[in-house]
Amino acid sequence: MRIWDVSPDLLCRNHLLGEHRELHAMWSIITEKKKGYSKHPETLRWKGKLNALYLRHEKLVSEMNSRGYLHKSPLDKQKATGKSIQNSFVHSINEQINILKNKKCDCKLP
Repeated sequence: MRIWDVSPDLLCRNHLLGEHRELHAMWSIITEKKKGYSKHPETLRWKGKLNALYLRHEKLVSEMNSRGYLHKSPLDKQKATGKSIQNSFVHSINEQINILKNKKCDCKLP
């Protein structure tokens, strides 16, 4: 379970679509108070920051649209409460870049 903090335009197809899928799972866990993964560090960093998670989703959707993907799973904006900025990290952005680089995928990383 991971929501990246790098710009979506840097992500390869697999990481872009994978993050979108996991973001929906995260949204569901938090908004519907599901127990599975509720104590996961990645989930905990988004609690109280659904507005930031909603904004991340919108960035992912924008990138998906620019690549020609058809998006049909909007989030309920009324549930987008809390802080609009994510400033808590499981891994720093530099660490995330290194993690992605080590995957030897098609991400366009600096």
